Amino acid sequence: MGKRVTLVLGGGAARGLAHIGVIRVLEEEGFEISAITGTSIGALVGGVYAAGKLDKYSEWVMSLTKKDVIRYLDVSFRATSGILKGDLIIETLRDLVGDVAIENLPIPFIAVATDLTARKEVWLAKGNLFEAIRASIAVPGVFTPQRIAGRWMVDGGLLNPVPVTPAAQTLSGVTIAVDVTGPPSANPLGGIASRNYEQPAQFRKKIDEFLESIQNHLGPESPHGDDRQTLFEVLINSFETMQETLSRYKLAANPPDLLISIPKNICAAHEFFRASELIEAGAWWTRRTLETAEI
Repeated sequence: MGKRVTLVLGGGAARGLAHIGVIRVLEEEGFEISAITGTSIGALVGGVYAAGKLDKYSEWVMSLTKKDVIRYLDVSFRATSGILKGDLIIETLRDLVGDVAIENLPIPFIAVATDLTARKEVWLAKGNLFEAIRASIAVPGVFTPQRIAGRWMVDGGLLNPVPVTPAAQTLSGVTIAVDVTGPPSANPLGGIASRNYEQPAQFRKKIDEFLESIQNHLGPESPHGDDRQTLFEVLINSFETMQETLSRYKLAANPPDLLISIPKNICAAHEFFRASELIEAGAWWTRRTLETAEI
């Protein structure tokens, strides 16, 4: 039996697909992942892995195209608490993995969310797995909140982007944390050759029209020239800026036994269609970290 590990998976939108590569390398190197805590995309990947369905999820996410990503955005023109409902993606994931209670998972799992009313971090260690994941990925202003036990929950990254603290509850071997908002690198994809993802003009037009429809629904904005950001981009970029800063403080206060830091410039927040490349890059950065690790 390999060395037991509590794996901590941080938030970071599409960059979090690198978590899949991290998990695969740890398994190849003989580590036994005996408990998982996760925030946002880290909760999604961690929950799917704890349910024993990571291969199935990986196969699905690697099949996503740019058009699929737009389709799964699931705009909510009636809701006032978020641009996207997230129902399409969650229902797809529920079909892939099935309805399961967290307490019945073969691997102990904690999803981290934020209670909007109480304004505090919440550790979801029981109840419906995908309700917990849905709460943990609900970026404020982007996804509508998830109601659990009468409380409105949003993204755990609002208070704990890399949730090392709840990992202490598992008492299960060494703690390995993965931060996908690490310092930018001149070689963010490691040894992986980046594919050409230049967007065709027709596809770019569809994205622009989509974002414009959202902006029109939410109200006009002052012109800022050709380089202005949409409200969607402002929300995402602001949230990620906060996450990156908070991650540094949290990790300094509660350092894991090993930190795998993956550059934040590995991809853009929405580029889920680059799954194969991101998984490979996650594996590359993990191998590089383990080369000098003393655990």
